[in-house]
Amino acid sequence: MRYPTLLTLACATLTLPVLVACGAMAQPKAVPAAKAAAPATAPAPAGSYRAAIAPMFKQQCAECHGADAPTLAEFKLNEEFYKKEKLGPRTDTYENLLQIIAYTDTGALQRRLDDGTNTPDKKPGNMYKNLGETDAERAANLKIVKAWVGEGAWNLNRWAKRGEVSGITKEQLDKLKLVY
Repeated sequence: MRYPTLLTLACATLTLPVLVACGAMAQPKAVPAAKAAAPATAPAPAGSYRAAIAPMFKQQCAECHGADAPTLAEFKLNEEFYKKEKLGPRTDTYENLLQIIAYTDTGALQRRLDDGTNTPDKKPGNMYKNLGETDAERAANLKIVKAWVGEGAWNLNRWAKRGEVSGITKEQLDKLKLVY
């Protein structure tokens, strides 16, 4: 062969695009840098969701309102079925609780946990009995939940007026604290 260099150059020139297209000549992939460690979580303030509410709800409510319960949206699609199964909307996360306090099911938590002091007939809500084993424990846990919701924010109103239950006002919503 008289021109081996020329033949080698020609082969390389013709095969290079094929090799690149097939990935044989692809650049090595960059190795991702190690993920930064998540910053340390700030300590949970006393009376916050993390310090007081989550542990209480896990102990008192998780059997019927835990991670296996339906979301509020799922519950609303088939309330009768879930009620027969003794399951209510989830209360296992901060976000799930916000839905039944502020929006979309405004006041639902308050109506169910109320001790009767805020209702015309003085009957406690249907879930008040689950706040503890004794009257004293229920009263103490309700006090913690009310403090978390916010001074003056505990009301039984709905988003919009329904029957005898008023719609919530902006002033009432502004009083919600709900510290995470």
